[in-house]
Amino acid sequence: MPNFYATTPIYYVNDKPHIGHAYTTVLADVLTRYHKLFGYDAFFMTGVDEHGQKVQKAAAARGISPQEHVDEYSEHFRNLWPKLNIDYGYFIRTTDGYHKKFVRDSLQYLFDKGEIYSKEYEGWYSVGEERFFEEAELVDGKDPISGRPVEWLSEKNYFFKMSSYQQKLIDHINANPNWILPDFRKNEVLGFLKKPLNDLCISRPKSRLSWGIPLPFDEDFVTYVWVDALENYISGVQDKKHKDGTPLWPADFHIIGKDILTTHCIYWPTIIMAMGWELPKHILAHGWWMIDGSKMSKTSGTGVNPMDYVETYGIDVFRYFLIREMVVGLDATFGHDSFVRRINSDLANDLGNGLNRIHKLILTNFGGKIPAPAQSGEQEKELLSYSEKAIQFAKENIGEAKLSLVVEEILNSVKALNRYLEITAPWKLAKSTEQKDKDKLATVLYTGAEVLRIALNLLSPVMPQKAEQGRLMLGGSDEVLKGGEILGEGEALFPRILEEK
Repeated sequence: MPNFYATTPIYYVNDKPHIGHAYTTVLADVLTRYHKLFGYDAFFMTGVDEHGQKVQKAAAARGISPQEHVDEYSEHFRNLWPKLNIDYGYFIRTTDGYHKKFVRDSLQYLFDKGEIYSKEYEGWYSVGEERFFEEAELVDGKDPISGRPVEWLSEKNYFFKMSSYQQKLIDHINANPNWILPDFRKNEVLGFLKKPLNDLCISRPKSRLSWGIPLPFDEDFVTYVWVDALENYISGVQDKKHKDGTPLWPADFHIIGKDILTTHCIYWPTIIMAMGWELPKHILAHGWWMIDGSKMSKTSGTGVNPMDYVETYGIDVFRYFLIREMVVGLDATFGHDSFVRRINSDLANDLGNGLNRIHKLILTNFGGKIPAPAQSGEQEKELLSYSEKAIQFAKENIGEAKLSLVVEEILNSVKALNRYLEITAPWKLAKSTEQKDKDKLATVLYTGAEVLRIALNLLSPVMPQKAEQGRLMLGGSDEVLKGGEILGEGEALFPRILEEK
């Protein structure tokens, strides 16, 4: 049995989850479920990032301790994931004792190895991003990521010799062209690496920031939050193994948003190289959800609360929209009208209509048992070829997370089914008394049920509950239909969304 381990970023606990958090975690869940569907021992980890200056400031503003603050906010994430039917293997918190020990042990190792040194440092610092920026990186005098103000700081700090691994990192990227997905993100990283790489400041003085993991070799400093956070991908699974006894690390996929590309494709791999660990197999950077051409932002009033859609339309249709609408790697627009159109077209019209037709016709004409087919002809072979193509396409493309295209291919088989039903007109065959028409009706309904069973099975990682309900309507079989399966109770799985203009 092959193995699979995926990670999400660990989310910063200074606000409640938004659609960006939901999408990344649903993406990891869907990828993991697809690997399980195709026989992998699959596992994914998510969690929360709980240290840093923003947490310290937020807790002080509320008049509580940082630990009380993170205890409260981490629950927002932990409680949301089951509501989105996200089946993670482990939830890590960076305030967990084993993680803090892991970070301190690794830093001590790098210090003893001569990879960390101290010096006085001056630079522009962004509290929002909790990092230093060079003058040339600033945009209109503000940090280039969040657009927040920066301040000039001069202080002693500790540095990791990141620059000494620049060429090794370039060589790895060039030797493994699909290490960073999609490939245009790889080109962004290589473009960044054309400039000399600076060493990485890995500490903050306790006089300015006390909420962090103390450096093991100098207790007057705490670990830079991005160094602390990145090590979660290994610390969280250090005592876990796959069923065959192999360790979970290295990860098959680090799933991240494109805004944290630098930290995961430069900071993290150079630290890994210095530690002598194996590199992750792939880093997958997805795009942003946009509204009116701009990234969704709670501060700008353009954020979307995932639970608003889940409570109104259901978990599975929300998950379906996220996976179908965004081509992994590119930005996508979240609009209510596009949500309604997508659900009505794909799920209500195509999948739901086809399922209801087949279920009703079998119930009416064969007493609720799927008929055994008579001899299949070219029409049936052609229709089933769409299903076979969808299976093969999914197997070949989950390795590069082309999930939108996988779902499109599955829906192509459903659309082919509906065209087949229009051509064969089983409702007309049902009125005939001739045996050849009865045999044809049995073949048509059996073939339609089998195509739908395959489609629902392939869609189960995206829509676990709805897919299972649909399969139960068709007898609940995991295997190729044989005929004689007893239908489950019929229901409108995907009611059309009707809204007043």
